[in-house]
Amino acid sequence: MARMTTAELRGYHQICGSDGAMMVIACDQRGSMRSLLTSDKDEQAKISNDMLGDVKADITRYLASKASCVLVDPVCAVPNLVDKGLIDRGTALLIGIDASGWDTSPEGYRLSKLVDGITARRVRELGGTGGKIMIYLRSDTPAANTHNIDILDRVVADFAREDLLLVVEFLTYALEGESPEAYAAKIPELIQGGSKICLDHGAKVLKIPYPGSAESCAAVTEMAGDVPWAVLSAGVNHETFVGQVDVAMANGASGVIAGRSLWKDCISLDRAVTRQRLETIAVPRLREIQAAIALHRAPAVKVA
Repeated sequence: MARMTTAELRGYHQICGSDGAMMVIACDQRGSMRSLLTSDKDEQAKISNDMLGDVKADITRYLASKASCVLVDPVCAVPNLVDKGLIDRGTALLIGIDASGWDTSPEGYRLSKLVDGITARRVRELGGTGGKIMIYLRSDTPAANTHNIDILDRVVADFAREDLLLVVEFLTYALEGESPEAYAAKIPELIQGGSKICLDHGAKVLKIPYPGSAESCAAVTEMAGDVPWAVLSAGVNHETFVGQVDVAMANGASGVIAGRSLWKDCISLDRAVTRQRLETIAVPRLREIQAAIALHRAPAVKVA
C-alpha cells in the first residue's frame, strides 16, 4: 500500500483541521454549478468562467474559511483566490485537475478528461497545497476502466515526481440499459471495488462516494489500511449526508470533502443573496457536519 512521503504528509496535515480530520469544502464543479444557478440552458451558456469564479470566491470566503480546506478548479478559481487575497491564510487549497464532464466510448463507458496544461508543477505554481484527480470507474466491468486507469497512473506518477499531495476521487455510474434498482443494489460492491482499483494504482488519499452501509465503510477502511479516505456528498440533501458522515466516521473514514449538499441551494447570480445564504444556511450545515466528525476523531496517519 502506498504511503505518503514527508512532503505529502505535510500537505495532508494542512488539509485537515486541528482534530486531524479532513473538512474540505468542494466547489470545483463547473457544469453542475451552472445548472444550479439557472435551469435555463440559454442563460447557463451566458455564465462565464469569471462569473463562476465569483461564486467560488464567495464560497471560499464565507464557508471554506470556517473549514480546513477548499477544493477548487484551475479554470475559474485560481490564481485569483490567491492573488486577490480571497482565501484565508489558514485555509488549505486543493486544485482539481479533472475537466468538467466526460466523453463516451462506443460501448457507452464514461471516459474521464483532464484540464489542459494542468500538471503537478502547475498546481504548485498556482499555490495549491495539493491536487485532486477524479475518474469514473465500474469495478465490475474492466473494459470500462482502461482509459481512466491510464489517466490515473499518469497523474499519480506526475505528482510523485513533484512530491506533491494528490487526492484521488472516483465516481461510479449506471451502465447503458442497467435499471436504477439493479445499479443501486451494486453500490457497496462498486464503491469497494473502485476503492481497491485506486489503492492498487497508488492512491495515498481517497475521496469516495458513501459506501452504502456501516459494513461497507468498514470494509473500505480495512482495505485502505493507512490510506485515509474522505466521504463525498454527491449532492444528497443535508440531513441524509449528516447521517452518512456519522456512519462513515464511526467506521474508519478520515473526514469529509463536501460541496453541493452544503451550498447547492445557497448560490445565486446575485452575490448579495449568495453571501447571505452561505452565512445563514450553509455555515450552520457545516457546523452540523463538523459536530458529526467530532464524535469520531480521525486516526493519525503514519509517515513512510
